Amino acid sequence: NVMFYYSTTDVVQGKAPKNHPFRIGGMVVKGSVKRPDKGVLVEFDLTDNAEVVKVHYEGILPDLFREGQGIIANGKLDENGNVIATEVLAKHDENYMAPEVKETMKNVDFDKK
Repeated sequence: NVMFYYSTTDVVQGKAPKNHPFRIGGMVVKGSVKRPDKGVLVEFDLTDNAEVVKVHYEGILPDLFREGQGIIANGKLDENGNVIATEVLAKHDENYMAPEVKETMKNVDFDKK
């Protein structure tokens, strides 16, 4: 029942498992959050500033979920390479970032995108 962490670059490069849950982390791309059915289904892009992965989540997002913020999502890949998340975790204050996301985001210039 181990759930490994992958960056968006890892997922795009095919390093994430196809039929096993995993964690993905990165920053929510500004302007990417969409609610196609006006309900609890939400879609957003996640980036490590090198690659972007689309995430689909059906449920209530954490109160602290914001565009431009670091998050971790638990989920699986669908046949199109999108992450179907079962859980979305957001940082709990301005100074905290999950260690996996912090490591992924080292040396990233967010003004480029």
